Amino acid sequence: MPPVLTLPFIEKLPKTDLHCHLDGSLRIATILDLAQRQKVKLPADDPDKLFQLIYAGERCESLEDYLKAFEITLSVMQTEESLYRTAYELVEDCARENVRYLEARYSPMLHTQRGLRLAPIVEAVIQGLRAGERDFGVRSGVILCGIRSISAESSLRMAELCVAFKNRGVIGFDLAGAEYNYPAKDHKQAFQLILDNNVNCTAHAGEAYGPESIAQAIHYCGAHRIGHGTRLRENGDLLNYLNDHRIPLEICLSSNIQTRAAPDFESHPLPFFFNYGLRVTINTDNRLVTNTTCSKEMLLAHEVYGLNLPELKEIIISGFKSAFLPHREKADLLKKVTKELEGFVEPASDLKAIEPKVTAAQKPVS
Repeated sequence: MPPVLTLPFIEKLPKTDLHCHLDGSLRIATILDLAQRQKVKLPADDPDKLFQLIYAGERCESLEDYLKAFEITLSVMQTEESLYRTAYELVEDCARENVRYLEARYSPMLHTQRGLRLAPIVEAVIQGLRAGERDFGVRSGVILCGIRSISAESSLRMAELCVAFKNRGVIGFDLAGAEYNYPAKDHKQAFQLILDNNVNCTAHAGEAYGPESIAQAIHYCGAHRIGHGTRLRENGDLLNYLNDHRIPLEICLSSNIQTRAAPDFESHPLPFFFNYGLRVTINTDNRLVTNTTCSKEMLLAHEVYGLNLPELKEIIISGFKSAFLPHREKADLLKKVTKELEGFVEPASDLKAIEPKVTAAQKPVS
């Protein structure tokens, strides 16, 4: 039988997380502590009950349902201290599973409920990430998000922030939020400002809407990467365009099932995309809301689709190649990671690695 990779083994591999929402990746204990300090009323004070309200699990029927959890997390992320802390803790959580490069995304305009101005909101997250990098060695950058369902004007404001903080910790721009009825082309002015200033950009597309959403992100908005892209397989010409131009896909397996972008893991297009040669990366999306890590997502790719260690290494390398980093920095990081990955070999096949399930009727009588 083929070698079986374990979660502890995958956690040792150097990795990237290119699609990670800060406001969806808090710790439950941190939410409770921040709420107490800020006198914020939560829908539950018990950690388990609060987790069940946030965790997508079986409660979601759509992307819109999935996004409801952010009302809870955002309620405690309205101060500079909370933004600094959550950014710092995200880096620490990444370090625990050997994520070497993180791109944390969020929308500053969602953190102004208590009167904070936009610049301090951005500064607080950047400082938290930098402190985390100093303490844990994880490189990181910030992606600021426009929100489809709010307005094109607000997306333009977020794009202006990106330009102002270029080379000061912000590495890119994203368009996030509900896709259906909110086309990317409506936010073209924001993306034009980003492209005019040579800033990297990505866009959520093909998650809750079809290939048309991906086409708009690429051709109207000039996106350099696509967030999710699950519906890409429905348009062969567009699929080949992304493949020919090496436009990476930010795949988030578990959240795609929770948002119903794919009905189940078996029907998810990741194995098709990978085998066809598309540049795919594996990411968390939201560590808390989805209840996952990069390592868990890669373990799923191994267990569900049979991807072996060399194939997982290929996806890991694609993650580093797709990073919004300057070329020379990316080349140096790639060289280091590639050499490190060479030291990992598949464990010898072990029949004990997978223990058969034993029913009550099969248990030996003592």
